[in-house]
Order: sequence, then structure tokens, then C-alpha cells
Amino acid sequence: MEPVLELRGITKRFPGVLANDHINLDLMPGEIHALLGENGAGKTTLMNILYGLYQPDEGEILVRGKKVEIHSPNDAIAAGIGMVHQHFMLVPVFTVTENVMLGEESTRYGDFLDTRKAAAQIHQISEQYSLEVNPDSYIKDLPVGVQQRVEIIKLLYRKADILILDEPSAVLTPQEVGELFKIMRSLTEQGKSIIFITHKLREVLEIADRITVIRAGKVIGTTRPQEADESTLARMMVGREVELVLEKPEYKPGKVVLKVDNILVTDDRRQIAVDGVSFEVRAGEVLGVAGVQGNGQTELVEALTGLRQVVSGAVTFLGENITNVSPRRIIELGSAHVPEDRQRDGLVLPFSVMENLFLCTYYKPPFTKGPVIQWDVALKNAEELISRFDIRTPGALTNVGALSGGNQQKVIVARELSRPIQLLVAAQPTRGLDVGSIEYIHGQILDRRNAGVAVLLVSTELAEIMQLSDRIAVMYRGKIVAEVLAEEATKEYLGLLMAGVPQDEARKQVGPIEAKAVRGRELY
Repeated sequence: MEPVLELRGITKRFPGVLANDHINLDLMPGEIHALLGENGAGKTTLMNILYGLYQPDEGEILVRGKKVEIHSPNDAIAAGIGMVHQHFMLVPVFTVTENVMLGEESTRYGDFLDTRKAAAQIHQISEQYSLEVNPDSYIKDLPVGVQQRVEIIKLLYRKADILILDEPSAVLTPQEVGELFKIMRSLTEQGKSIIFITHKLREVLEIADRITVIRAGKVIGTTRPQEADESTLARMMVGREVELVLEKPEYKPGKVVLKVDNILVTDDRRQIAVDGVSFEVRAGEVLGVAGVQGNGQTELVEALTGLRQVVSGAVTFLGENITNVSPRRIIELGSAHVPEDRQRDGLVLPFSVMENLFLCTYYKPPFTKGPVIQWDVALKNAEELISRFDIRTPGALTNVGALSGGNQQKVIVARELSRPIQLLVAAQPTRGLDVGSIEYIHGQILDRRNAGVAVLLVSTELAEIMQLSDRIAVMYRGKIVAEVLAEEATKEYLGLLMAGVPQDEARKQVGPIEAKAVRGRELY
């Protein structure tokens, strides 16, 4: 059987970096081929070449046995290649039909959009591939899982046969992940072929037909799920043994460090995003906040770290009222913040790695003497943290914007955890990271918890919440709808709560929940 897609000897160089080193990869008809690799391994560069966003320095691309030149996404689409990005490319105030036909508009009577014809095609595609989407719904009213279906429909509407799915389960509940996998199988059964990019080893083993691992720009090997396990894949990705389950010492909470009392917070549209939320976080514990993205978690974290105004209610840190005080004051009290959006809120992209690593303390000794910054001290500090936190960078003076996403995250974690703190607010701390980086950051979080730091962990990754947390609070539509001990939580139970199922009904659906539930291995 001839491959529908072949990448032969793809090589891509950037200044000082060999991102792709003579990579060979093929995709068979009706196949799900998973692509695994560390952050910075070259996966994104390779897919950007395939989708026409980058041009290779060497190598060639063949589609159905014929060499093709792909200089833009339009060329990729013309060749039958489509990509669903991790961050959806949808217009919230448009309907499903308007989003799908955007850039591919059909008209009638001259210049009038033929939305009726497009809606009929969407309905047909939806039924054929079990995508279940109403063409007349507005994107802003749809759950994340349904929005993802719209992205897939966009590709099928353009007659794509080769689909690239980039971290497609990153923001889905467990139930939605199950639905996504059914859709993927439906697509391949009807002749579509899928390249599946993810960092979740359990998902790869569950859904992939073949698995290719890339490390440092090279293909390390290709295997099949029946020939591999999580440990094998992790070792191929990282080049060493990876601890997939972290041990937590006994839960012994101390004094209240952070207290949130009935706070109300609005979003950018002045709509209520956090609605009367109250909780406490104690020294030596991790309180995990679980929920589907968009249920108020972002606004909650911004309010607690001084980035957004609290409309009413109070926030206290070690007994001091910090409601609506500046971020600098909160930092000086001993708080660290790993933000959800690392590029917008965590880094100054045009600044060097060195400068980003002392953003919180640049105005204090030993980094200043009088009004003068001691750049030699800053450089030494950066070099120590680069080594200690394994930040992959050409040097301390490299612009942080030039690093991979995973290494940008390590810069933030290094800066925030290398100073004395009593509270850590970590929002999506491992989003998009590889197994080695996840292992490291989780270890750092647990080290702080074990040292008596209070940790507020906000994540859409259920397995991450379950492995790291001592207590779990579930947010839905701006409210805390349930709070449970981590040892009494299961993925299914939390997934139902995240989807808005009332607590009593969720317990009925999952049955009795036994303490000491087995959890954690599925994280990677």
C-alpha cells in the first residue's frame, strides 16, 4: 500500500539550531500516526513545514506518490492537508456555518453569501463523521469539545484527506476525549489519515496505529502501541528513565496562607466570571482547581495575583488583606505565580533569558547597588538557574522569545521558585510540555508543598490535578460546585462535575467512590 504522505530527508536550520535533521516520516491511508517528542525536539517545526508556514532547507514532500511544493497553508489545503491547531481559530460571534465557510465562501445571486448551501454541507459532514454540530449555533455558546468538532468540519469542508491534530485533547474533559477518539476512528474508517501530536502517552497507546518519536531534531524510532508502554515511550523521548508516578509524603496541612472570601470578579466584557467563590489554602498542601477552560479559572488567578480587580469580597495572604493591591506587593509578601499565558503574562519576549530570570527582584540587592544594576551578578544568577532548571538555550543572553514553549515555561518556573516563597499560584503549569518537563515541574511543585509552601494549582489536566492535589475544588460557570479530597476522587466523577452535572447526580452515575483511588500513570 502506498503512503498518502511522505516526508523525505526534511532538514531545517535556524541560526545556531538544527531544528529538523534529515527527518523521514510517512502516513498510510486510514492511519493514525502519533508524533511524540520533547519540547524543542522539532515536532512543531516539522508540522509547520508540512502546512506551508516554513520552507525546508533540504528534503521533499510527497502526497500520494507525487512531489509537491508547499509554500503556504493554501498550498497545503490544495494538496488535501489540513491542520487543527491547539488554540482554535474560530470567531466567537459568528455561527458555525459562518466560521466554516470563512475564506471559502459560496455565493448566490451575485454577491450574497449562500449560507443555506454551506449549512447543508456542514449538516451532511456532521452526520457522515458523527460530529454532531448544529450549523446555526454561535461559537461562543458551544462547549470546547464541540468547538473542536467545528475545526475538524472546517477541514473536511475543504476536502482535506490528511489531518494534523495538534494537542487535540489539551482542553477537553475525559468524556470529551472519549468522543474525540470515536470521531478520529470514524474519520480513518472512511479513508482519512491523521497525524496526532500529543504529549500524553496514555492517549497515544490508546488511539495510535503507529508512533514516531523525535528527539533533538532526529527520528529516534517508530513503534506500535502493542510493542511499547509508557515507560518505553518516555525513555525514547527523553533519553533516560522517567518517573511516571511521583510519591507524595503524608498530607499534613498547616496554617492558612491564602483565604478567599466570597469574591466576585468580572471578565473583559464586564460579565461575572467568578461568582461568590470562597476557599482556603494551607501551608504544606496543594489545592487543585479543576474545570473546563473558560469557567472563571483565568479571572480567579488574575484576581489573586493582582492582575484583575475584585468587584466584591476579600482576599487575604498570611492575614494581610491583599484585595486589589499591586502584583509587586503580592510578590514581596512571598507569592510566586506561574501564569496560564506564559508569553503574555509570564515573560517579556524581547528581553534576554537573563533579564527574564530576575524580573521579580531586579531592583533589590544583590542585583542592584544603589540605582545601578549589577549585570555580572544577573548573568551569574542566570547561568546557575539555566543549569539547575535544565533550560535549553544557546545562552543567557538569548532572547527568551526564541526558545521553545517548554523552555520558556522553565524560565518562568526557575524565576518563581528560586526565591523564598510561602504561596505558589500555578495556572496550567505544564500545558503543552513534554513528559520530561512535566516530570521536572511536578517534582518542583511537590518539593515546595513538602517544604511547607501553600500551592494553588489550576489545571484543565485532570490527571495532573489528581496526582498533585491534596484537595480538589471543581469550578463550573464561575462557581465552586464541589470540593473533594484527592484520595476520594476519580476521573469519571470529576469529569461529570466539570461538565455541570450536580454533585448528587454525579455520585449516582459513577457509583461508590473508594478512597485511595489508583491514579497518576495516565498523566503522561
